[in-house]
Amino acid sequence: MDPEALSAALLNVVRPLAEARRAGSTEGLTPADLPLDRPRNRDHGDWASNAAMKLAKAVGANPREFAAEIAAALGDVPGIASVEVAGPGFINIRLDAAAAGALAKTVVEAGAAFGRNDSQAGNTINLEFVSANPTGPLHIGHTRWAALGDAIARLLLASGATLVREFYINDAGAQMDRFGYSVLAAIAGEPTPEGGYAGAYIDELARRVHAAVPGILDLPEAERLVTARDRAYELQLGEIQASLAQFNVHFDVFFSERVLHAGSDGQPSLVEEAVDRLRAQGHVFDEDGAVWVRTTDFGDDKDRVIRRSNGEFTYFAADAAYYLNKSDRGFQHKIYLLGADHHGYVHRLKALAGAAGDDPDKDIEVLIGQLVSINGARLSKRAGNIIELDDLREWLGTDALRYSLARYPADSPLTLDPEILQKRTNDNPVFYVQYAHARTHNVARNAADSGVDRSAFAPELLVHESESALLGAMQEFPRTVAFAAEVREPHRVARYLEELASLYHRWYDNCRVIPLGDEPVTDLHRTRLWLNDATGQVLRNGLDLLGVSAPERM
Repeated sequence: MDPEALSAALLNVVRPLAEARRAGSTEGLTPADLPLDRPRNRDHGDWASNAAMKLAKAVGANPREFAAEIAAALGDVPGIASVEVAGPGFINIRLDAAAAGALAKTVVEAGAAFGRNDSQAGNTINLEFVSANPTGPLHIGHTRWAALGDAIARLLLASGATLVREFYINDAGAQMDRFGYSVLAAIAGEPTPEGGYAGAYIDELARRVHAAVPGILDLPEAERLVTARDRAYELQLGEIQASLAQFNVHFDVFFSERVLHAGSDGQPSLVEEAVDRLRAQGHVFDEDGAVWVRTTDFGDDKDRVIRRSNGEFTYFAADAAYYLNKSDRGFQHKIYLLGADHHGYVHRLKALAGAAGDDPDKDIEVLIGQLVSINGARLSKRAGNIIELDDLREWLGTDALRYSLARYPADSPLTLDPEILQKRTNDNPVFYVQYAHARTHNVARNAADSGVDRSAFAPELLVHESESALLGAMQEFPRTVAFAAEVREPHRVARYLEELASLYHRWYDNCRVIPLGDEPVTDLHRTRLWLNDATGQVLRNGLDLLGVSAPERM
């Protein structure tokens, strides 16, 4: 019996009891309104409910007396071994072994689908993250958002959302020209221009561009710049995409900012259209020759210029065009994952959503990630002033880096200890979880060698305390996934996996899957193999949500 089935059973018991006291008191009540929690103290049972206290006022009852009525009725539900009332009206429920143990077979048969849910069904989401300038390699800040953004995407998809992972390429504007001039200077053997980009990676790009266009320095100045800029841009973007792929991060869309500024066949650009569309919503005004958006109507600290008096569009104009383009592509909800230096964008983007006619509290979400540092990390030899993603990945490994970055809330500053991340001990959280998974496979291999298979399943035999605890934790996995998706917090899955790994190691120390000596193979051994394999499946599913591998041997 999983939590959803138990909540449904609880509702079936509560509804007639409540209606008998006060008609209409359960109108609109669903199982989701009667959540269950796992007691910290296992002596209090498998599940606890505060339904009596929650509904007592609506039904006109004393909470503890109402809890006693519910407990008495729940005691007759198949699969429930006992029900007790505690404190002011808590209901503690203990399942019988067969009902609790049935989950092991459910998990194994569901396989990779276990944990998936439909809590986000109907939500169409554009998730934008990383979005680094294509003028240099990805650095440590991008690394945190790559790990978190991809994990959030996996959680939302596992919870039924329709989602696209999107990378916004900031490939328009003055920084691209500075990039092009920097590459040209390197080709010509000249110093980096003021405000340009320096580092060995620029020299590498220059060599590759010169090899592709040997006569580049003989081209007219304007053509020379465009050629150097665009060739180097393509090469650098390719390196960024390769770095992300090696970090196990996938994007569905790489969206070029240039698309927003490009009109065609006499048609206005998307940026130009954005001004007209916002004006039609009634939030655009003209002042001092410039065009403004009255974003203060939606909580921004000041109104924003969208087109300067000289006719040039601002960055805000591109933001507006991009936001509207996402809506045009059918994305009801937009999530932006931005770095620690982008706090000012929160009110700006939410105000933009309001000016576009959307609900700033529902249709847009802006998450800000705090800084991350790694003790002893060296600056990039190629870029000189940053710590590169590729260097970190080669140093610490994709799994250790991704798991560690996903293990903490995005809004907390983070310092990682490379010595711990490289240890093959229980002090290293990713090793601890991966080792538990590998151990489940080792148990399964040894079981096969000893003649233990899954030809029988008798869940009523799973009565050891460590088995009850392990099954209770596995029951929580779908709810953990759904909640982590709802609040955009992958660290909840990581911490769950560590708890599950701990419970599995404890079970391993107390319950044998393989008979000792000449003992015969019994249905208890076979059933425990189901439990072992179920635990491995849940660990594997959870690691996959974090983009971390689940090795079968360690």
